[in-house]
Amino acid sequence: MTAFIDLTTQQARLKPQIDEAMARVLAHGQYILGPEVAELESRLAEFAGARHCITCANGTDALQLALMALGIGRGDAVFCPSFTFAATAEVVPVVGATPVFTDVDAASFNMSAESLARAVEAARARGLRPAAVIPVDLFGLPADRDAIAPVAEAEGMAVIIDSAQGFGAQFRGQGSVTFGDIATTSFFPAKPLGCYGDGGAVFTADDALAEALRSLRVHGKGTHKYDNVRIGLNSRLDTLQAAILLVKLSIYGEEIAARQAVARRYHDGLAEYYSVPPIGDGNGTRSVWAQYTLKARDGEQRDRAMAALKAAGIPSAIYYPLPLHQQTAYRDCPADPAGLGASEDLAARVFSLPMHPYLQPDDQDRVIDVLRRLER
Repeated sequence: MTAFIDLTTQQARLKPQIDEAMARVLAHGQYILGPEVAELESRLAEFAGARHCITCANGTDALQLALMALGIGRGDAVFCPSFTFAATAEVVPVVGATPVFTDVDAASFNMSAESLARAVEAARARGLRPAAVIPVDLFGLPADRDAIAPVAEAEGMAVIIDSAQGFGAQFRGQGSVTFGDIATTSFFPAKPLGCYGDGGAVFTADDALAEALRSLRVHGKGTHKYDNVRIGLNSRLDTLQAAILLVKLSIYGEEIAARQAVARRYHDGLAEYYSVPPIGDGNGTRSVWAQYTLKARDGEQRDRAMAALKAAGIPSAIYYPLPLHQQTAYRDCPADPAGLGASEDLAARVFSLPMHPYLQPDDQDRVIDVLRRLER
């Protein structure tokens, strides 16, 4: 049976190195903020081309830490795409601010700058201060920073890049986490670069923000742990997870290249029958392919495709079946007054195929063949 995300093959490949890395942590016994954590932060920053990397407990905390470091709070509007996972929006009320939903571009699945501009006006009409925007690098493809930045700059808004699915991707030849005031990522096991538990990281080029983030992740500590100068969180990355990530990072570039090959085979095999995601724009923008997501013509075609895949023993999934503005917790939140039609349409038509760097051509051909035969 083809795996949707294959962590087993990767683990077998890296097991000796991972066992050694974990044994070193057990030997020195520094399980919280041990030396591997600092080494990982340095290596992640170097890999991405970022000035500062601050690891934390998970990708959701990374977003909350970003909001806290920027001083976002009551009366502030924070703009989020509706077609994404709930973590992007759920941290906003936690700091006292209001999430305001934007629509997405139907081709890229990412935040629409035109919708953002309309949502800003709607938020201001409610008496909210446009304070920050959180573009999401959905499924591993960087959001259009060039289109979003002018809207943010015109309003004086901070930009927080949610690259939970996009670490290792590139926009115009630069790492996905080198844009905005702050960028975040997740090391949840199913992410392209994942640990064996929860983990996350925050990136910034701003020295003062980096200092604040390092304080906030450890209860807001000052010069020592009993001098808390901020209200913070307990959000430290475990040393064991850092050790595992260091091993995985050593082959991550190779795995990204393999993901490109998998995406290209899907594109070439399925573009005639489904709306396929863009491979690249020729200007240095590259997805890291956290998911490979097709758009069916309608819900009926999607249902038939997923049923045929299941019958062949091939897993598929829907990311995401319900946009955030239609979910119970967010139904009363402000949104683009022109509506969020693209988000609603995508939720009714998208489905994702097996995607990982260890997907063999023969197995991938089986996936493609099932979908092609269904449409002939």
